[in-house]
Amino acid sequence: MRTFGHIEKFRVNHTLAGWGDERNGAFVIKLPGTRLTFQVIASTGAGWDHVSVSTAERCPRWDEMQQIKELFFEDSESVMQLHPAKSNYINQHPYCLHLWRPHHVRIPLPDKMMV
Repeated sequence: MRTFGHIEKFRVNHTLAGWGDERNGAFVIKLPGTRLTFQVIASTGAGWDHVSVSTAERCPRWDEMQQIKELFFEDSESVMQLHPAKSNYINQHPYCLHLWRPHHVRIPLPDKMMV
């Protein structure tokens, strides 16, 4: 995960939780080419980098998630969206998607001709 110096202007100051740090925090981001505002929570802990992305009106599109990925992760890092087993699914927000990257395991990928 990148450090957040380049996106500090989007950081939200939470009165109880503070500003976060160089790899954790809440952000409100307006992406080029869209009228929507994206609420983003980024964290690193328990062996995972995690970025939660939501809007008030709809789920983020693939291209929007890609732009968020580029803001929060290095170009060389692969990240994933997960569709867990139904028994493990928790929906806290109808328009929220997540990006995940494990710290100690490389994400297996199909051949690049398939992606």
